[in-house]
Amino acid sequence: MTQKAKNGPVLFDLDGTDDLTPSTALPVPELDVIPTPAAMQRVASLAAKGPNRLARWFWGLLVSLISFLIGVAAWDFMIGLLDRSPVLGLIAVGLTGLFCGVLLLITFREMAAFGRLRRVDRIQTGATEALLDHNLTRAREVTSQIMALYRGRDDTRWGRQAFADKQGDVLDADALLGLAETTILAPLDARARLEVEAAARQVATVTAIVPLALADVFTALMANMRMIRRIAEIYEGRAGTLGTWRLTKQVLSHLVATGAVAVGDDLIGSVAGGGVLSKVSRRFGEGVINGALTARVGVAAMEVCRPLSFTVERKPSVTSLVKRSLTGLFGLTSKDH
Repeated sequence: MTQKAKNGPVLFDLDGTDDLTPSTALPVPELDVIPTPAAMQRVASLAAKGPNRLARWFWGLLVSLISFLIGVAAWDFMIGLLDRSPVLGLIAVGLTGLFCGVLLLITFREMAAFGRLRRVDRIQTGATEALLDHNLTRAREVTSQIMALYRGRDDTRWGRQAFADKQGDVLDADALLGLAETTILAPLDARARLEVEAAARQVATVTAIVPLALADVFTALMANMRMIRRIAEIYEGRAGTLGTWRLTKQVLSHLVATGAVAVGDDLIGSVAGGGVLSKVSRRFGEGVINGALTARVGVAAMEVCRPLSFTVERKPSVTSLVKRSLTGLFGLTSKDH
């Protein structure tokens, strides 16, 4: 019951609540809500966003205009410098020539990186066709391409030698590709898993500890791009700067299209323990879930960069990757290796 005096305070009659104290009050109910992996969602949305034709025209024309103005200004500067001081003018011409030469080498390096990525794509396509058609001849061509791909790698010497010793006894396309997978690619898979675990641990730690706005988004983007680049290098697909961005867009677009970065994913919630950690700290919960989503990105990157799909070898589990990478970080324990 309430009473309100004219232009006076509102009085509340609390019947039967004289003995109500903070110690006897009912506890605030705990909401079992899994924290939102906002950082990884924003990273996936930004990287997987489709191209805008108008924006591409804008940035292309802007870069062309700036390059033209810089070129004209440099030309006028060098011509004027040659008129005033031929020695200084020649030095400027030499430095400009060296800069253009380095720029040309960088361009050739990026083109070679795209060529390596296309080479891996062709191997993947050939392996898929050989498996579908059970074509032994096509499988031998694919394995020959894989041997050539890793010919200059000392860390694959043992695997290549083991495959060369056993391939003559295999008369089945599936078994031949499986042999290449277990002997040549299995050690590379182990190294790629370590990169995924390191990236997941870094993203989880920064998200949980650093309170700065957008710091988690920037860290997640950089960590994922670095992880994808290193995974590509492990599988002999050194991507370069532009190639790394292309791979990142390809991996994250696949994840967005398949819904693998969904917020309410039961697998991530149960594996990462986000619901439990969120009761202690919302940032800890978000950190663990962002680390789990980073592990998913790493698994997708392995599938994209790997010359052969996972058939004989077991595809890395997000569950085991998260447990191994975050063991001891937020009090998680793991028995699954």
